[in-house]
Amino acid sequence: MLNTKKPAPSTSSHTDTTIEVAGGMEASVRMYGSKKRGEVSPLVVHFHGGAFVTGDLDNGSTVGNSLATAGACVVSVAYPLAPEHPFPRPLELGYAVLQWAYKQRAKLAGKGAPLYLAGEEAGANLAAGVCMMARDQLHPPLAGQILISPMLDPCAATPSQRAAQGDSVECKWASGWCQYLGGSHDALHPYAVPARAHRLAGLPPTLILVGGDDPMRDEALGYAQRLEAAGLTVFQHVFEGAGQWPDALVEPPPEPCPCAVQMQEQLHKFFETTRCRL
Repeated sequence: MLNTKKPAPSTSSHTDTTIEVAGGMEASVRMYGSKKRGEVSPLVVHFHGGAFVTGDLDNGSTVGNSLATAGACVVSVAYPLAPEHPFPRPLELGYAVLQWAYKQRAKLAGKGAPLYLAGEEAGANLAAGVCMMARDQLHPPLAGQILISPMLDPCAATPSQRAAQGDSVECKWASGWCQYLGGSHDALHPYAVPARAHRLAGLPPTLILVGGDDPMRDEALGYAQRLEAAGLTVFQHVFEGAGQWPDALVEPPPEPCPCAVQMQEQLHKFFETTRCRL
C-alpha cells in the first residue's frame, strides 16, 4: 500500500552520501525520509535554490524536510553551480540522478514507487528542465513535478519582480540568470528557460506554489496558465502570508519557513491526487 499518512511535525533527520550515476559521474545527495515496511512512498528528486550561483544541501533542507513530512522519500541533489558550471551541466547531472533514483526506487521508497521532481527558486527551474528532458527521452515515467517559487524566465520584468525590486539597481536573480546562461542562444533553449518552451504537451501533473509577495509569483502563475492551456493537469496555491519568499525557502535551519505546515499540506494533497496515475 502507498504511504498516505497525514503530514506530521517536521523533522531534520537526513543522511548525506555520494552516489555514482550514468557516465561515471558522482553526485553528493542528501536523503530525507525512509522506506517503510509494507508501504510505498512517493520518491522525489529535489533541487535547492540559490539563483544558480549559490546554495548547497543545507539550503535545501526546508523544502526537503517538508517533502519528507508530507510522506515522501527524498533525494536532494548538490548540483554544480554557475558560473563555473553553466547550463546545461546542472541539468545533465540532475537527469542522471533522476535515472539513478528510478533504478533504485524499490530500495528507496518501495516497489513501483511514483517518481517526482521538485525544487525551489533556481532549483525549480532545474526540476522543470529535467522534467522536459525525461519527457523527450521517454524515460523515466514521472508522476508529477513540484515547482516552488520557480525561476522560469530571465526577463525579470513581471509586475511581481518589479515590485520586489523596488528602487534597487541590483537584482540577484537577474545576475544569477546571466551567469547560468552561457550565451544568448541558451536563453532560447526550453530546458534552460521553461517559461519560453513552445511544446508543453506530455508533461506530468504540476504543483506550483508561490507566496503572495513572491518576486516569482507572476511568471509561475503564467506558466501554470500555459500548462493548463496545453491540456495538462495543474494545481496551484498562493500563500498570502508567506513573507520573504523565496528567500525563506533557502534559509538553512534553525530559520523557520513561515508557511511550512501549509506547504506540507499542499504537498501531501498533491501526492495523494497523483500517486495512482502511472
